[in-house]
Amino acid sequence: MTDTMKMNSMPVFSSAVQSSARRLATPHSAWLLSSRLTAGVAMLMGLAACGDANGEGERSEPAPGVAVALAEHRAEVISSVRYDAAFDIPLSRDSAVTGTVDISFGLRDTLQPLVLDFRAPPDHVLSVRLNGAEVPYTLPADHIVIPGSALSAGEHTVSVAFRSTNDALNRQEEFFYALFVPDRASTALPVFEQPDLKARFALTLTVPSDWKALANGAQLSRESLGNGRDRVQFAESAPISTYLFSFAAGVLQVDSAQRGGRTLTMYHRESDAAKFARNRDAIYDLHATAIDWLEEYTRIEYPFDKFAFFAIPAFQFGGMEHPGAIWYRAESLFLDPSASRTQELGRASLIAHETAHMWFGDLVTMRWFNDVWMKEVFANFMAAKIAGPSFPDINLPLRFFQSHHPAAYNVDRTAGTNAIRQPLDNLRDAGSLYGAIIYQKAPVVMQQLESLVGEAVLRDGLRAYLDRYQFGNATWTDLIEILDALSPVDLTSWSEVWVNEAGRPRVQVVLSDSGVALRQSDPVAQRNLLWPQSLVLATGRDSLITLDTLYMGGREAFLRVASRPTFVLPGADGVGYGRFVLDAQSRTALLPQAATLKDPLHRAVAFQSLWEEVLEDSLAAEPFARATLNALRQEDNELVAQQLIGLLRGAYWRFVPDAVRIQMAPEVESVLWTLLDEASSAGRKGAYFSALTSMALSDSGVARLERIWRTQEPPAGLPLAEQQYIALAEALALRNVSNASEILSTQESRISNPDRLARFRFMRPALSANSSTRDSLFATFASVENRRRESWVLDAMSAMHHPLRSQESVGSVRASLDLVEEIQATGDIFFPLRWLSATLDGHRSAQAAEVVRAFLRENLDLPPRLRGKVLQAADDLFRVTSQ
Repeated sequence: MTDTMKMNSMPVFSSAVQSSARRLATPHSAWLLSSRLTAGVAMLMGLAACGDANGEGERSEPAPGVAVALAEHRAEVISSVRYDAAFDIPLSRDSAVTGTVDISFGLRDTLQPLVLDFRAPPDHVLSVRLNGAEVPYTLPADHIVIPGSALSAGEHTVSVAFRSTNDALNRQEEFFYALFVPDRASTALPVFEQPDLKARFALTLTVPSDWKALANGAQLSRESLGNGRDRVQFAESAPISTYLFSFAAGVLQVDSAQRGGRTLTMYHRESDAAKFARNRDAIYDLHATAIDWLEEYTRIEYPFDKFAFFAIPAFQFGGMEHPGAIWYRAESLFLDPSASRTQELGRASLIAHETAHMWFGDLVTMRWFNDVWMKEVFANFMAAKIAGPSFPDINLPLRFFQSHHPAAYNVDRTAGTNAIRQPLDNLRDAGSLYGAIIYQKAPVVMQQLESLVGEAVLRDGLRAYLDRYQFGNATWTDLIEILDALSPVDLTSWSEVWVNEAGRPRVQVVLSDSGVALRQSDPVAQRNLLWPQSLVLATGRDSLITLDTLYMGGREAFLRVASRPTFVLPGADGVGYGRFVLDAQSRTALLPQAATLKDPLHRAVAFQSLWEEVLEDSLAAEPFARATLNALRQEDNELVAQQLIGLLRGAYWRFVPDAVRIQMAPEVESVLWTLLDEASSAGRKGAYFSALTSMALSDSGVARLERIWRTQEPPAGLPLAEQQYIALAEALALRNVSNASEILSTQESRISNPDRLARFRFMRPALSANSSTRDSLFATFASVENRRRESWVLDAMSAMHHPLRSQESVGSVRASLDLVEEIQATGDIFFPLRWLSATLDGHRSAQAAEVVRAFLRENLDLPPRLRGKVLQAADDLFRVTSQ
């Protein structure tokens, strides 16, 4: 699975049964407070639910969600699970999805009741049968419980007829797709919702006759039932975890290609035939390259029967790795003609990431979601190895640094940071584990691990790991034990600091005439941790750069030099990780000189280091912004140029005072227009044009954007696609141009793709100049049904809280914060942090910061990881208002 929204920049802006029944009969917000009270005892209740030795006289019901004790007990007594599921999908989203499931399994003992997971209101359970006969059962929150007295050791089949909730079915007008990660399969059908009870899934879907359908298994048959309905049957899947079970159907186009003797099938809804044709071969080739590389690296052939994927419009993730049915965000696959090489590499990395999951995550799956980071880190780590060689013109160490360090630092510098490996008492909280620490910091740590043990040792260890645990489950400890046997390095101690502890080391540069001292400290003083790592230092003197490597195994390391350098830049290789605190001399020297460093990686590291100084108020935002703009004028590396644009955008909208921003705007625009005109490729032109769309403020700049939108002054050498015209119209509306309403209406009439049109219509109230119209839209988001299209909601929230409208929207910040706990309970895994970021990223006022602080003071019982998300999202706001 991938998260595509991690850019280091601003956006364009008492009876258990009775109590559970009450909870399910009321809105989500009504039971959130009581759910906090039960969370602390969830682990104890998970196993206490299972009663006495004869299965009678239960002491309590199982806790909501899946407590770790319940999961451990079920893993001990349940085996050989198979699901035979059938769903009837109506054409109308207003009609309920119904289904049946036969769950076959082996049971070792009956000392405790059988607990199935089904997160739906009680009236959604229509019948329950055991081995074909009626059986007593109870319906505590999130479960179906069959008493132990009705069971015996041996083989059983539980059959349930049910109505699904829509929580994870993502039902649209013309299509739907199931998305069950991490614990949402039980919102659609009864299951054993835990990753270490892998099962085979057989599936039958009844759908409208003009709908195509796909699932993990290959399609076996399709028959017409009359009345415009077809029944589609799919082959049984290989053993997979419940979060990897998936299916979709709708008005879809289907395309296939042969690569290396294997059939690859793509489902999509792209209506632009030229756009599809332009991208088609590259999409198939990238998948084939990834499969071939992984088969060679792992020495295990592709482990599943079929390979198909669905390019979903406005999909809420970058991708999701269901074996045989990968979901992708369509916009990430179908690139515009102006796509940069960086965007092309991004697509290749995304495809490699999801394909790597077929081995890392699907073939071998974490035993419990506290190790969810493992599947993500290896997918990211392998993706860098797979995609890179196809882009010899791109500086891959530079790309690795830019793709990982800034986003990881965005979390690790905050008071809400977390460790890579986190404890998890209940599966219902698994979504809160995801974030940049898993996706961006962990690959940096994995790169350090490869350096420690050697590339061959890591490869051989991973081969042994996959071979030993294939179609099963494993833990991080299992892998470390394999690697420990192959390497003399004390990996357990290394892992304890880098994997099990939160934060980053603070490394202070101290210059003297005799040399350079690096002094390491723990930002959490009472822990007093040390992070062992090798650090590359770039020392500058008389236009010469010298590189030296120091091993930081203790509090201090010292590099003796013949004469005092002009500056020192730690982490110059883009691998070292930490808050590298520049001394005053280095900071002063690097501000004008960073742009002139010969190595683009050194330039990237230097500007990131200077940005860290801005965030700690050791360097003012205005000179940093001006230095960044000056560097952009002369930057010849596309990757560094895009990094500079992102840093400039962040400083420009968030940290530079309003008056200075207005003063700088004409110069910023002039530089960007010049670079746009002079750029030699459509890709680079596209990056500068996007920057102008997001940053233009002067009357002349906005007027020129409007002429471009009206096709009166098309930018030379830059063919604009439909999505770029949409972005232009939205940017003009946010700037309150006099004819904004006419522009939006005209743009709406221009949009040919039905999915983009539906999204634009949803967005339009958020673009209104009338604050009451925007407030009315925001009020609708209190209902979970109006938050189903999460990417649309986030776009709307970003527009409503754009910096240009922050004074008007600050009044709704508290209401947005008050929704976040419900959003965590009802939304997909990335939604809470994205909701918070969309709310807060456009604000820089003391009033907004105080609203967040008041929310935190008044909600001391907020779940700790959710509190951490608030602190992560508010970090820049807190920093700018304290400067």
